[in-house]
Amino acid sequence: MAKNIPPIVAAMKKYSADEVLPFHTPGHKQGRGAHEFLRELLTAEGLRQEVSLMEELDDLHAPHSCIKEAQELAAKLWHADEAIFFVNGTTSAVQAMIFGTLKAGDLIMIPRNAHRSVISGLILSGAVPIFLPVEFDAEFNLPLNVSVETIKIAIKKFPQAKAVLLVSPNYYGVAADVEKISELVHAAGMILLVDEAHGAHLQFCAELPKSAMDSGADLAAQSTHKILGSLTQTSMLMLRKKFSERVKVAASLLQTTSPNQLLLASLDIARFQMELGGRELIQSAVELSKRLRAGIKKIHGLKTFDAVKNFSLDLTKVTVNVQDLGLTGQQAEEILRRDLKVQCELSDAANLLLLITFADSEETISKLTGALLEMKRLKDEKIKSVWRADFSREISLATLSPRETLYSQTETVEIEKSVGRICAEEITFYPPGIPLLIQGEKISAQIIELIQREKFSRVIGAADKTLSTVKVVT
Repeated sequence: MAKNIPPIVAAMKKYSADEVLPFHTPGHKQGRGAHEFLRELLTAEGLRQEVSLMEELDDLHAPHSCIKEAQELAAKLWHADEAIFFVNGTTSAVQAMIFGTLKAGDLIMIPRNAHRSVISGLILSGAVPIFLPVEFDAEFNLPLNVSVETIKIAIKKFPQAKAVLLVSPNYYGVAADVEKISELVHAAGMILLVDEAHGAHLQFCAELPKSAMDSGADLAAQSTHKILGSLTQTSMLMLRKKFSERVKVAASLLQTTSPNQLLLASLDIARFQMELGGRELIQSAVELSKRLRAGIKKIHGLKTFDAVKNFSLDLTKVTVNVQDLGLTGQQAEEILRRDLKVQCELSDAANLLLLITFADSEETISKLTGALLEMKRLKDEKIKSVWRADFSREISLATLSPRETLYSQTETVEIEKSVGRICAEEITFYPPGIPLLIQGEKISAQIIELIQREKFSRVIGAADKTLSTVKVVT
């Protein structure tokens, strides 16, 4: 395969150039039958190449040619033994990582702010979670990460655990000390899994936290589309060879049998782009983020941070705290979007999160800084109270696995009467997005008190959004 063109792209171009008469899927037949709206979304060439399952285009479930080559090139670039491409999102990659390494009854340590894909991976595998507390920053009112000390205590308390899963970096760019944790985990005979959805770019800049694979992780799931240049829904799973067989089986079970070739090609192109100039591109994003931070610090009432005590920080994630303006993050997001045509990545009770990538420029950063300054003038004077986090500091083992809970008989009870019962649903308040209750956990009086005391903007997971009742195992 020519070195100046990604292998999947080369295979697609070759098939398209053959001008075959198609009597195969997809139904639009290389664009001949595409509606004009679809033609507006994709170029004519893109439609010609939107085919799959042809011999020349390889098989994602048994790669032997262009997909195999593309995955090998990705593994080499990200310092893994193997890489698996995913077109079902990082959710499938996280699920395969858990499903492919654990079995029913195995104990796995997970942080309380793990993505819901982790819980679904536990349901698939039958593994039982040990919940790890996440450090919290009171000034910015946001979750940090799991500390090394917490891992030490958890390993001592549960030496029979099979694995530890970290979310690093988290949504706000705060990264755990994966290297030290890796040493502890492996010394205890456990495996280290990392949900690195927000860290596919770490490999390419020394100013950012060290990547999971370079820090000793056994497997790491990455959302290639989040900061890098592949299409939404595309991800990669990096792994060590000794886990290959079972993880590949798990990946095949969880992935579509009709993978979109354009999505696969976008992964190959994102790898190609990083291989050619990744260090320069990511460094440019880091420099722009520094400029943005400097601008934010000049705006009275706003603050951001460049470092986090005991943790490292991905500088491409810029958290803007708006509490001193008398705003919640949600109010600030509404002003930016409605009045200033700027959209942030997320807002929470106290902050905005802005993602800076190599697609940004000095012009976009200047416009963003100007919008943040203008936001002060446009702010609504109706101040909302900011919810303050109050999470348990306990390391706790679930009473039932999420899988056992899923298949258990349940009933709905008044929330006041649920103390001591096993929760049958996830209850997460957004913000801050950290579950207060997860399927299989015993409900404590302290949690019920917190739920009834605080007012939250959005409840996720609960059947009764008012939380006057809750589902429990009978």
